[in-house]
Amino acid sequence: MGAKKWKGKEKYSNLFSPIRMRNVRAKNRIIAAPTSPSMITTEGHFTPEMIAYLEEKALGGAGIVTYGEAIVHSATGKSHNKQLQLDSFGVKQGMAQAARAIHNAGAYANIQLSHGGKYGGLASVGGDHLDKCNTAYGPSHEVTPVGEVQEMPKELILEIVESYKKGAKLCKDCGFDMVQVHAAHGWLFSQFLSPVFNQRTDEFGGSLENRARFLLMALDAVREGVGPEFPIEIRLSGDDLTANGLGMDECIKVAEMVDDKVDLINVSCGNHEDPDMFCRTHPSAFYKRGVNVYLATAIKEHVKTPVACVGSLNDPAQMEEIIATGQADMVEIGRALLADPYLPKKALEGREDDITPCLRCYECFGETGKSETVKCSVNPTMGQQLPEKYPRKAPKQKKRVLIVGGGPAGMEAAITAANRGHEVTLAEKADKLGGNLYPASAPYFKKDIADFCKVMINRVEKSAIKVMLNTEVTPEFIKDFDPDALIVAIGSYEAKPSIKGLDRDNVVMAIEAELHPEKLGKKVVIMGGGLVGTEAAVSFHHEGKECAVIEMRSEVAADANSFYRGGLMPEVNKSAELYTNTTVKEVTDEGVVCQRDGEEFVVKADTVVCALGFKSAYDKVDELCELVDENYVIGDCKSVGLIYNAVNQGYYTAMSL
Repeated sequence: MGAKKWKGKEKYSNLFSPIRMRNVRAKNRIIAAPTSPSMITTEGHFTPEMIAYLEEKALGGAGIVTYGEAIVHSATGKSHNKQLQLDSFGVKQGMAQAARAIHNAGAYANIQLSHGGKYGGLASVGGDHLDKCNTAYGPSHEVTPVGEVQEMPKELILEIVESYKKGAKLCKDCGFDMVQVHAAHGWLFSQFLSPVFNQRTDEFGGSLENRARFLLMALDAVREGVGPEFPIEIRLSGDDLTANGLGMDECIKVAEMVDDKVDLINVSCGNHEDPDMFCRTHPSAFYKRGVNVYLATAIKEHVKTPVACVGSLNDPAQMEEIIATGQADMVEIGRALLADPYLPKKALEGREDDITPCLRCYECFGETGKSETVKCSVNPTMGQQLPEKYPRKAPKQKKRVLIVGGGPAGMEAAITAANRGHEVTLAEKADKLGGNLYPASAPYFKKDIADFCKVMINRVEKSAIKVMLNTEVTPEFIKDFDPDALIVAIGSYEAKPSIKGLDRDNVVMAIEAELHPEKLGKKVVIMGGGLVGTEAAVSFHHEGKECAVIEMRSEVAADANSFYRGGLMPEVNKSAELYTNTTVKEVTDEGVVCQRDGEEFVVKADTVVCALGFKSAYDKVDELCELVDENYVIGDCKSVGLIYNAVNQGYYTAMSL
């Protein structure tokens, strides 16, 4: 192949062109965006798990890898329970090891300098904030529902400016190649820039120039700390997207103010701490890919500094178009590099059809809050980079493996087992692989799941796997096959409780309704307000239906992680009338007879959709497993769960064979 060996260099010539920022020459235009899962010690230091997490992004081919939200002044600025603290004694060793790991894997190391502002002393979306700072300091005094905020004294402002200088120098001393100053998403500098939060009457309040003074002083201090040849990036909002916040025009003016002080302007939007804005700052599946790129484009037209964009970017072709058409100079990728850290490498090598797509399900965010680790629905090794660094021994025996069920669990198990060298047969009773990924991907906002299904099927087809479709696996089949190991992944079936009238012609099960919405009448009542029911309501409303959701609990979508639910609920509220704390008594030709607070009433419907959950087929599972000594149960037939459970169990079960 010689010197010109990568297909992606030709196909994505702009994306894979180098760019220089002072003494940094990035090999491509892809930056692993700043992320900061809570794999940090209580002293505020990197853990080996965090270092391995960052290292893999570099191994995956990103030109620059950024760690997010390193706190420069921990006495006042910690916005989450556990964060890297640049002023913590002993922090240097882990930072140096992280920078070296990123370098040795082929990328530049970048780190985001941050301060939570008032959220240093208030509860934030990062968790319960048990280790919060003693006092919340913001631009101005205010009383919030979660606590009082004190106006930051000038002496403290100057102290924090100095902490930016010290923190930046420390990062450079530890081997980092760049720093990024965080001035967006509602943190310290964003608060000072905001005409809503900043009501000061001194030199740090009033005009936009005054409100930007703190930021400009900090940037000058950072430059003093790192010297003339060290690149500085800034993250700015292109629009606060609130009625009284900083609009696009003022955000452009801020960009112009910093134009001579930085080497890269990363343009985001919104406020991380505003629940209504979180799913726009980190775009949910209800937004198009690249929804925030236009903000970078607007700022790029007014500055000479290179501009980077963000916005749930996932497709190399879209990234190439952004760079080629001058919308931005670089792309920053967050969640997509959790779903597939090797996205850049695959695109470079012409393997873009094997990129695992991010589902925008927010399981990564949710897990950080729950267990202070990180996980991904479609990447079973995310958060497990440290143990994955140590290769497993090859199987002692090449086994004949029979996998029953071609949904996500079965496909992942088959792919992994085949890659381990086993002889794998995958039997599926339907005429195609995918299982419940098909109804799950039916709503208009679930294309990500459809893309994931295609990638998985493509991997099966390219692997040494014998696929048997239209095959119902019976005890007799297993006896004839006589496998060395059996993996049962037969999924689940829809629950159909003993509710009077559920066998009427006007009742449609949820899967059938999702796959064939044309069978539904104008007025649709959905029994069950879990994820299936609420997402169905949004989907059916999009198809022109009038929807109502009946749920016996006090709220709908109660089991969804809070981040996904934050994006889902505005859509649900627009799409359906919600009946919570309500019990279904009977289905009639007229609709659904319900009971709430002791009173009965009828919710009229042309069609009633049954979305009352799924059950595992334990009897069949037990029957099949009895026939093979080495047997495993994975996915929904083990316990009904999320895509994460299916993929995770499929991978690790196959790795144990």
